[in-house]
Amino acid sequence: MEFVENLTQQEYTDFWASTPNNHFMQSYEWGICCQKNRHQIPYYVGLKDNGKIVAAALLLKKKTPLNMCYFYSPRGFTMDYKKTEILKEFTKHLKDFLKKENAIYLKLDPPIKYQTIDLDGTKIEGENNYQLFNEFINLNYHHCGFNKLYEHNQPRYTFRTYFNKYKDFTEIEKNISKSYLRNIKRSYNYELKIDLSNDIKTFHDLIKINSNKDGFHEYSYSYYQNIYDEFSKVKNIKIFTASINPQKLIKKFEEQLNIEKNNERINKLNKDLEYFKNLQNKKEHIIASLICTYSKTGAWSLYIGNDHTAEITGTINRLYYEFIKDAYENKYDYADLFGKVGDPKTKFKNLAGIFEHKRMLGGEYIEFIGEFDLINKPIWYKILPILLKIYRKVKK
Repeated sequence: MEFVENLTQQEYTDFWASTPNNHFMQSYEWGICCQKNRHQIPYYVGLKDNGKIVAAALLLKKKTPLNMCYFYSPRGFTMDYKKTEILKEFTKHLKDFLKKENAIYLKLDPPIKYQTIDLDGTKIEGENNYQLFNEFINLNYHHCGFNKLYEHNQPRYTFRTYFNKYKDFTEIEKNISKSYLRNIKRSYNYELKIDLSNDIKTFHDLIKINSNKDGFHEYSYSYYQNIYDEFSKVKNIKIFTASINPQKLIKKFEEQLNIEKNNERINKLNKDLEYFKNLQNKKEHIIASLICTYSKTGAWSLYIGNDHTAEITGTINRLYYEFIKDAYENKYDYADLFGKVGDPKTKFKNLAGIFEHKRMLGGEYIEFIGEFDLINKPIWYKILPILLKIYRKVKK
């Protein structure tokens, strides 16, 4: 078999698109985004058998002092992992590639389910990939542990709705929490305008609100703009937005109050009126924005930004609902809520709250197999984390 260091964009994309586990982070476009956003150098390597690609991977190169480097293959590799002989051959060539590049190691975190778990993150009877895990270990990959939070490059857990389990979308709705559906239904009272947008500036303004509230640091405006620019070229990105018109709502609620007889409903209308009268100087504006990325088979909700109005009107629930419905109608295999914790009761920041919100959408709770490192320089592999920690402290 022949190892190719840089497949052409066309041949790489064609193979990626035809492989069942074609994660958006292994796409050609994600490599360009990482080059622009993180100054990583993308390599699109592959393994050919009689001229036909049988395995491929996006490798992101990060240079280090002393003319060394390390590589990361996000959600790599792109291949049929059941064909262990191909994994073995690909690994052999990758080891040679690492030596040639004077690399310390190569990291990968395949989008492969490790085992079946319940909603507490506890193993239950069902499918697993222990055999594949052991195959990686036998090929001298170092497993980086079964992390529960966000300690590594990518979250090791997610919620994913596989559409082939359902006859139609009404069955998917039945799997969504009743309280979540009530919030979605409530959102219609506010006459939300749901659109697809290319407005990164508004999204960035909204996600800054989230970051301040939940205690995380958002990326720069250019980071999100670069992702949109690259993925929009191949139509693998959508931004779902929800807009609200305070002036229109005030008029609507006042008209309803004139004819309403139910005291509970009157109190609710007065409460809404009081809130929106504080916003009456605002015209129609976006209160929530959700960026979603796509491969040929999957859909991912990636980043969301919203203000307080979105929280009290059920708008956040509505946008995730619209994302899943859109993915179903456009015949994707699944919709992925991208990244959850493995400890639903964690006290760290607001991760438990985010977990609970996504759980209510009814998808399958998935535990991925984790990170593996293919080590080329064992001594430097141990030293590098220490040096990077010192460097980041000095830089900060």
